[in-house]
Amino acid sequence: MPLILEVCVDSIESALAAIEVGADRLELCSNLGLGGGTTPSLGLLKAIRKAAPAVPIMVMIRPRTGDFVYTDAEFDVMIEDIRCFRENDVQGVVFGVLTPEGDVDVARTQRLVLEALPLQVCFHRAFDMTRDARKAWHQLSKIDGLTRILTSGQGTTATSANSLDVLKDLLDLAKCQDTRIEILPGSGINSSTIGALCQALLPHGLREVHMSGGYWTDGASIWRRDGMGMGIGGASEWGIWRTRASAIRAVKDAIDSLKEV
Repeated sequence: MPLILEVCVDSIESALAAIEVGADRLELCSNLGLGGGTTPSLGLLKAIRKAAPAVPIMVMIRPRTGDFVYTDAEFDVMIEDIRCFRENDVQGVVFGVLTPEGDVDVARTQRLVLEALPLQVCFHRAFDMTRDARKAWHQLSKIDGLTRILTSGQGTTATSANSLDVLKDLLDLAKCQDTRIEILPGSGINSSTIGALCQALLPHGLREVHMSGGYWTDGASIWRRDGMGMGIGGASEWGIWRTRASAIRAVKDAIDSLKEV
């Protein structure tokens, strides 16, 4: 079975660029360059769906940047967003909810999963902020309806030695104990790292990978008021986050070459 390549995007331009060069599935967010992504607008989803009606889309449900411990009001927003996207032709939703102590918030996660069904559900990299990967896995494996876990192996990138060891363990757990749940490695995946990652993880049941291929590009504004801007400061103050099509194509080509071996 060929590996599935999921690409996270936060604009119509990035979505179409990723699809054109072979993305099998999109994770749709807003503000990817600002803290890892938040819930996208319904208008963005509809624009992508109009331009590319067949591509599977997983939608991020995250009301703000920062940690994954949410107030009751924020949690209500997440429920309403899931209800909205559930009615608008998406493959699934992506979220993560933790306790203040660094464990999976099982009760809230189960509630969100129930709201999302029959859609697919991915628990995102909040998993990497838990204090114990195995404990988090066992907590999530008991939740009916969970489809996959996006994780870097609790490291800065999925391709470090320590992260690969954690990912191997998670893939083995998924293969032996709960085949419902896919492990989706992400973070630091590019044309330079995809080969080693596949070599390490394919024997353990790897079936999909996640990447952004994103970069900051300068905005189109010619006149810019000195000392002001509406971005994140520094070099990206007037910048726009975009997906680099060549980065996606290079990883897709590397994945496709595995079929020929």
